[in-house]
Amino acid sequence: MIAEMRDVIKRYGDHTAVDHLNLDVVAGETLGLLGPNGAGKSTSIKMLCGLIDSDGGSIKLFGQPQNIRNLEVRRHIGLVTQDITVFNDMSALENLRYFGGLYGLRGAELGANVAEMLEFVGLTDRAKNRPKTFSGGMQRRLNIACALVHKPKLVIMDEPTVGIDPQSRNHILESVKRLADSGTTVIYTSHYMEEVQAVCQRVAIMDSGRVIADGTIDQLMEKIKHEDCIRLTAVAPSDALTDELKAIAGVKSVNVHGNQYQIISGAGASNVNRVMEIASRHGGVSAFSEDKPNLEDVFLTLTGKTLRDEEA
Repeated sequence: MIAEMRDVIKRYGDHTAVDHLNLDVVAGETLGLLGPNGAGKSTSIKMLCGLIDSDGGSIKLFGQPQNIRNLEVRRHIGLVTQDITVFNDMSALENLRYFGGLYGLRGAELGANVAEMLEFVGLTDRAKNRPKTFSGGMQRRLNIACALVHKPKLVIMDEPTVGIDPQSRNHILESVKRLADSGTTVIYTSHYMEEVQAVCQRVAIMDSGRVIADGTIDQLMEKIKHEDCIRLTAVAPSDALTDELKAIAGVKSVNVHGNQYQIISGAGASNVNRVMEIASRHGGVSAFSEDKPNLEDVFLTLTGKTLRDEEA
């Protein structure tokens, strides 16, 4: 076991950001850590990295208690931050040499690791250029290289693909797969469910400061396997429309985000005609689909929230 978090608590004044969190990270796996905004993911990552202390519970990393004083454990962690944290007035090469030096790398080992990381993220031909001349995707790739240059045993990637082009996103996802193939343990957080499905063997879903579901993608899908999903875009969303949809026999949940409705029914309930009849009396719909639930629906059903709140 790489990491163990047991009944971990973190408070900020009267607000409990992490509430008796329990989470295991197995050596060699790529774990997807999902949660809506405010779920406690970032705080949990900071505690796991030893950047802040918990207010209760226990955290073990590589078999040792983790806290802000355990510098030795931190040497084996690579943190890819959501914000790009490279120096714009230093070249890519100089950035990597600097971050490698912080972890005690020197001489031939430092040079070899830097060269390997430049190749790993596809920036060898831009080694002498400064990041301020890079595209956003290239900057994020350099950000990843700086977190990996010391070859950590555990890599934590916090939203590594935010705001980048599809080509760079694909490059980063391929890099994550290569890390996993090399035996590196990865914790991957993202607001893009398709990324999690592409690279993660296991998923933990957080809400309100704790893990509410944990398992392989197939195991999580089992939770709503025997259900049908209707999605519609209402012309005139209203509480009255929502209440009538919830009252339909066989409907298990109705999740509303703006004018987007997700209606989960028991398999075979055959509620399409009834849903459309009710919707037509409340202004009609501009889009409609019916299909089996996916991982995004599992998340929405468990948390009542979308993974990307800004798109609600």
